[in-house]
Order: sequence, then C-alpha cells, then structure tokens
Amino acid sequence: AGVPLMELVTEPVINDAETAMNFAKELQLLLRTLGASEANLEKGEMRIEANISVSKTETFGTKVEVKNLNSFRIVGQAIDYEVKRHIEALERGEKIIQETRGWDENKQATFSQRTKESANDYRYFPDPDIPKYKLSEVPEFSLDTIQTTLPELPWVKRARYLQLGLTAETVESFLQSPFIDGLFAGVLEVNTNKDFIKLASNYISSDIAGLIKNSTKGSIDNISAQEFARTISLALEAKLSSRGVKDILGYMYVESGTADGLAEKYNLIQSSNEDEIKALVKKIIAENAAQVEKYKAGDEKVLQFFVGQGMRASGGKANPQMLTTILKQLL
Repeated sequence: AGVPLMELVTEPVINDAETAMNFAKELQLLLRTLGASEANLEKGEMRIEANISVSKTETFGTKVEVKNLNSFRIVGQAIDYEVKRHIEALERGEKIIQETRGWDENKQATFSQRTKESANDYRYFPDPDIPKYKLSEVPEFSLDTIQTTLPELPWVKRARYLQLGLTAETVESFLQSPFIDGLFAGVLEVNTNKDFIKLASNYISSDIAGLIKNSTKGSIDNISAQEFARTISLALEAKLSSRGVKDILGYMYVESGTADGLAEKYNLIQSSNEDEIKALVKKIIAENAAQVEKYKAGDEKVLQFFVGQGMRASGGKANPQMLTTILKQLL
C-alpha cells in the first residue's frame, strides 16, 4: 500500500529479442539515473511483459502477452520461444489464440494462463468522478522545466565517455555503478589529459571495482577523487610503479589518507635516480657472471632475471623502465 507504480507501454516497433532486452536494460538505467527507482528485477521493483505477434505482412498477427518476466535473459528466451511457437503453429495452418502466458524456467517454455484479453473482457469504462489531468499545462511539468532539472541522461553520458577514449565495456561498467561513476566524474574535474584519463579509467575499472566487489574492509567513500587523481599523477610521473598504485589504492580504501602520505608511510615512492640504479646494476652484474654469459650468448630471457634481481635489491622501488634500459646498456 502506498507504493507508487508506473507502467510504460512502447509502440510496436521492436522486432527482435535482443532489441527488447537492450531497451529494458536502458529503461532500468534511466530509472536509476533519475532516482525514480532502483528497478531491481530480482526484488520485484521492475517487471517486463512482452507482447508478441508474428506476420508475413505489415499487418500485425494475433498478440500473445508473456507476463511478469523477472530477468533480461528470460525476456529474450520467452520472446524467442514465442516467435518460434507462432511460426511453427502458423505453418501447420493453426490459429494463434490471443492469450496471456507465463514463463516456466524449468521447462524453458511459456504456458497458457488465461485467454480473456480484449478490451470488452476487462469491461473498461470511464469514471465520471476522476478528472482528466493535462500535465503539460501545469508549469512545474512543462517540458522546458523538466529538461532543466534532469541529470545527464545515460545515452548522453555514454557518448561523452566514448569520445574521451574509454572502451564500450568500461563505459557500461561505469554507467551501472553510481559509486564508480561518481569517482570517475570527480577525476575528470581534476584532470582531462588523455593519458591521465586512460590510466585513471583503467585503475577504476580494474582495481577500484575489484576492491568494491571483494574487500571485506573499507569503503569507496574513503577514496576521494582528488587523492585518487594524485595517485594517478604520481604514476605518470614515474614516482609510483603499477604495483605501488595498487598498494596505495588498497590502503586508501581501508584507512583513507592522502596519496603522498600513504606512499611515504609504506615506502612506495619509486626511485628514478639514474646514478643509484646504475650502481645497483653494476653490483648485480658482478655477482652473476654466469647469467651475464648466457645473455651475451643470445639468451634474451635472462634479462628478466636481472630485472627481478634489481627490483628485489631496491626493495621494489627502482623504476623498472629505467632499470631495464640501464641493464641493456651495461650488459
């Protein structure tokens, strides 16, 4: 009681199951973006009902409605099943009965529920005590007023993100998570450099998403857009390795803190001091004469052994690109 309900009926312009599923998904995303509903199908907050008819001409065939579909997957399965059932029945010379059907998940098939489906069956008639509402004539509901108060709609944001160079998969993951999308939006306010955006989006879609999904401690609220952006800047400045970025984000998720403060606390700042790294490389080469001979004999894989030794000797703080370059020079 007291729960607001909304029913939306489309024009008959959808011609395949995939389009129907995509439309339902986009509608769910729109409802969430507007704050109208979480529209969780598994909680009964959104239901999808498919009206299906088959015809060889522009005239519609007899309609069958499959009601209360509670997943996008089932929507597709039910439509495909009904289309196949209609075609096979029509090819046998049978008539399609206008009816309501349900979906049996165990049998992967629809089943008949009732056949009274015309307007007369429902005995519709106007109620003289209920006035007509012309919402377009109410100032608060004028199109201009509504448009000025709307948030950025999903398809507009999708196009904008794609123009920034994000992959379609990354864009969809951002749109489906308000927490992740909010962080990315905050990052864009800090820096819009192309390389920065690419690296930031990669860490958000992989590491941040992984922390939200798998971590039993901490909160996404502990990671501010400013400090996340600072972490990415440190990486681009070669002051943090990829491992260092992952570690800082993990610490930040659990205990909050600034990127610089956490990098100092956990000794994660990467060294790009050429003289220090060169001295380290000379020591490693001197201690591994046999491996040096293998490398000089053409065994390129030995280089990774030396890189590993260098990273271990530096406590993981050596800039790996600089380390590799100096190793190649001195070997």
